[in-house]
Amino acid sequence: MNFVAPEFAPAFAEICLATGICLVLLADLFISERRKGLTLLLSLATLTVTAWFAGGAGVGGSELTFSGSFIADGLARVLKLFTLLIVAVVFVYSHAYLKDRSLLKGEYYLLGLFATLGMFVMISAHSMLTLYLGLELMSLALYAMTAFDRESPVAAEAAMKYFVLGAIASGVLLYGMSLLYGATGSLQLDQISAALITGGATPAVMLGAAFVVVGVAFKFGAVPFHNWVPDLYHGAPTSVTLFIGTAPKLAAFAMLTRLLQTALGPIADIWGPVLMGLGLLSLIIGNVVAIAQTNIKRMLAYSTIGHVGFILLGFGVGTPQGRQAALFYTLTYTVMAAAAFGMVILLSRRGHEADEIADFKGLNERSPWFAAMMLLVMVSMIGIPPFVGFFAKLNVLVALVNSDLTWVAVIAVLFSVIGAFYYLRVIRFMYFEKADDSAEPIEAGLNMRLLLSANGLAMLLLGVFANPLMVLCAAALG
Repeated sequence: MNFVAPEFAPAFAEICLATGICLVLLADLFISERRKGLTLLLSLATLTVTAWFAGGAGVGGSELTFSGSFIADGLARVLKLFTLLIVAVVFVYSHAYLKDRSLLKGEYYLLGLFATLGMFVMISAHSMLTLYLGLELMSLALYAMTAFDRESPVAAEAAMKYFVLGAIASGVLLYGMSLLYGATGSLQLDQISAALITGGATPAVMLGAAFVVVGVAFKFGAVPFHNWVPDLYHGAPTSVTLFIGTAPKLAAFAMLTRLLQTALGPIADIWGPVLMGLGLLSLIIGNVVAIAQTNIKRMLAYSTIGHVGFILLGFGVGTPQGRQAALFYTLTYTVMAAAAFGMVILLSRRGHEADEIADFKGLNERSPWFAAMMLLVMVSMIGIPPFVGFFAKLNVLVALVNSDLTWVAVIAVLFSVIGAFYYLRVIRFMYFEKADDSAEPIEAGLNMRLLLSANGLAMLLLGVFANPLMVLCAAALG
């Protein structure tokens, strides 16, 4: 059998990113500690050039390469571009935070770029093997990032928990993949789907699908596989929490789509109700437990679990409308989460972590503009029109109602209203509480102020002009 060289063009974005990582690594060796800002600039330049290749020829078209294990399609292009955008925003937000704590090292940006490369591989995976390699590349980088602050025992504990639980979840996912391989005789996602159409849901397939759903649910942080989320968000440095709480959600959505829709689509009637159940549990427990939190990072962790519930409900419906709603929700949630954690970083200063809700006391007195930005983020997360969070939730609810799941939509609305309480509490602290005497003026660079302002205003603009993004999501999944 003659060897056929693979087509490299569909993977130019990954090749460019890997090359950029090597260049940043080499350059960082010769950059002094005082000029680590150059590493940030090189990292942003790498992300910018990668974005040019990731955009490709637009959303349309689909190409397979590397013996069918790698796909460049509309979904991959949209998720990669959003991933690059979010990672760039995270890097800019993190710079001053790391510098104030003497943590500004090139390793942070390198680990972030390695994690991004892993996300890219996951997003374009068309084989279970490729997907698993991308997942492990991303996960190993995130484990190291969590323990980035070596002097913090809390961060070390969070990293150990994340590593142990992540290893267990990866093992469960790998076992599920091995069962599917044994039952279908292929690692290719489309061939697995074809085998299921022919052979149906055998006991081995059903068991493999169950393990795969568990692995995906863990990566999303869905109930009951959510215990690592609040501990990780609380224990990791805020700059790392910002990274983990945003971009990896896009890769998790890709894993959800590739494994469940592309590979296991023919047995959607089996995994769909399970996904709906996980979504409801996440929505209920996430919103209820968040009410009791006084630490804003833990509050946002349980808030994340609640939002993941909406994503799983939309995807679990099993219709194109539901999947488009889930994609729209995932994209907009990452933007909202970036802004929320960006505000936490903005209020933090040397020797003080603004990770308590009480740290937002009197923010309107100290900085009316950034109080308004946080207000935009909070009301968007609640789901108040005309902000983007409202349309994200509305799309999922409409998909549920159109699939005769009105009772699920009613439960989702009810717990969204309950969840509004803890967002409104942040707003009350900002506008109706006096600032502490020890509160210092907000100090941040111009880049941070401009980017955070744009991030906050995006809550309104993406809501007012939501239709183009909805059309993009429909085209990506079409």
